[in-house]
Amino acid sequence: MDLDLPLRGPAGEPVDLHRTLLSHGLISLPPMAIDEGVGTIEVTLPVPGGPPRLVRVQPGKPGYARMDVAGRAPGARAREALLASVRRILNLDEDLSAFYAVAASDPDLAWVTAGAARMARSPTVFEDLVKTLFTTNCSWALTIKMTSALVASLGEPSAGADPEGPRGRAFPTPEAMAAHDERFYREVVRSGYRAPHLVWLSRAVADGSLDLEALADPSLTEEEVEARLLAIPGIGPYASALMLLLLGRYSRLILDSWSRPTYARLAGYKVTPKDSTILRRFRRYGPYAGLAFWCAITRDWLTPPPREAAPAPA
Repeated sequence: MDLDLPLRGPAGEPVDLHRTLLSHGLISLPPMAIDEGVGTIEVTLPVPGGPPRLVRVQPGKPGYARMDVAGRAPGARAREALLASVRRILNLDEDLSAFYAVAASDPDLAWVTAGAARMARSPTVFEDLVKTLFTTNCSWALTIKMTSALVASLGEPSAGADPEGPRGRAFPTPEAMAAHDERFYREVVRSGYRAPHLVWLSRAVADGSLDLEALADPSLTEEEVEARLLAIPGIGPYASALMLLLLGRYSRLILDSWSRPTYARLAGYKVTPKDSTILRRFRRYGPYAGLAFWCAITRDWLTPPPREAAPAPA
């Protein structure tokens, strides 16, 4: 089955599929896989009442993305669930027109108005938070290994799942993760000091004492969301700032040992400027200051136009 998705935001703003898929690294972690040259994402998604399905989203006709579902055509309920998950992954329902209006007058960031700056997301806040935990105090290579081991060990398989490895498996549910103890996370997932945090988090979500999905509620203030994030074991200022970006809360700048020198290099500074200088530069963006800064420090991630799209998954 294939379905065309209009690449337009709620206010009619354009959506650059390729740039959305390159918006941050978490989107490339299992059960997702990115082909940066083609501008395609492959992801295994859960569906109600059946096994997960392997989905590929790739460029379609001009102004559209094409969603292909491997295997037999899904029923109406499964199709609706898959479409909702893909729309969330591509963040198609967020209105960025106010951000674009400010960026249009900024010579350094006017390029985003062609459809960049949309932060891709996982299908659930839970998945984004677990992946964020896997990025703390370690190399990117270790982040990939931990996420891959978790999905390969606990993810529900689709009909076409690889017998070994994460491909074709959905991200584990909180219930599946809650059934395991710290020893599993230390010895199988190799999560190190994160093991007790993963046990606490999955069990709190599974038993209903922690509602992570409620963090996406627009009625909550950014301060309320930040406070709830920082109350979670293992979530510090860096992880909270990244999660705020993924939740559409954009006023905080992620200022760390990578972002500061990266900004200095791209902005042409000979030495890394003070945080106050960086904050002043993006003050004009108000509630979108953090998003503007993120776009500024990731602009060289943009690659040449994608080559011809790959065939749909079998």
